Amino acid sequence: MTSQPTPANWFSIFALGLIWGGTFMVVSIALEGYGPITVACARTTLGAIAMLSLALALKAPLPKRNTFPHLAVIGATNTALPFVLLSWGQQYVPSAFAGISMAALPLFVLPLAHFFSDERLDMRRTLGVVIGFTGALVLIGPSALRIGTGVEPLGQIACLAATVSYAGSSIMTRRCPPIDPIMMTALTLVVGSALLIPAMLAVEGVPAWQPDRAGLAIIFLGFFPTALAALLRTLVIRSAGSVFMTLVNYQVPVWSVLCGAFLLNEELPLRFFAALALILTGLCVSQWRSLRRLFGFGQAAA
Repeated sequence: MTSQPTPANWFSIFALGLIWGGTFMVVSIALEGYGPITVACARTTLGAIAMLSLALALKAPLPKRNTFPHLAVIGATNTALPFVLLSWGQQYVPSAFAGISMAALPLFVLPLAHFFSDERLDMRRTLGVVIGFTGALVLIGPSALRIGTGVEPLGQIACLAATVSYAGSSIMTRRCPPIDPIMMTALTLVVGSALLIPAMLAVEGVPAWQPDRAGLAIIFLGFFPTALAALLRTLVIRSAGSVFMTLVNYQVPVWSVLCGAFLLNEELPLRFFAALALILTGLCVSQWRSLRRLFGFGQAAA
């Protein structure tokens, strides 16, 4: 049973929002010197090394054999596929776009959970999903009508497809038999690395070290948003609960917009901010009961 959030929990949530929100900016910097598959492979492999070392140091128990198929699917859909889609898409869209699209993750999870788990959509959650999806349509904007005439619309679709992949992975994680969370994170990263290394070598070849900010960005991606953030996420969920963890969803798009605008000098159209408002509104509506319980606004309505 989880306890009330501590100051350390609140600091961790703030740190996770900042780390994950700034990830998209760092990916854009890494793409200055490396191909998209190399960026995805490097962050996955470095993260796998860090998390596997931690799991072994803590003597985390190995999972049972019946969990291996789950780990294979989760590793593919939570690391390899979305990392490649985001890296490829960010060649053609602002980093803020990728961050805002990630905010829609819970809105993709809800309909999938309705069909593949015991969590059902009620009227309130359905309304939240509709509002959030409207925000996703506003985010894409008129470029959705230009598919086939340029690469930018495909980059936008790739970022949103990464969100769908994360949502599918979330459902698969819920259905997975119990596994030590640190070992689970390590092994799913190992699976992602095993898938991406051959793909990188076949498509982009052996990468050369870039002694500039692109190289530093690669190292940052592997150890901070991939490894350190995974550890912080596990500690927060264990001590404060998964409902408290959902507060990160509201921070990530805000930090991604701020980093893109002020650190990368990205020009962000007005529709980005309209989309962000709609998606966050959809999140609030769909998760209202959890938010009421978290902040103690009386008894949560059914």
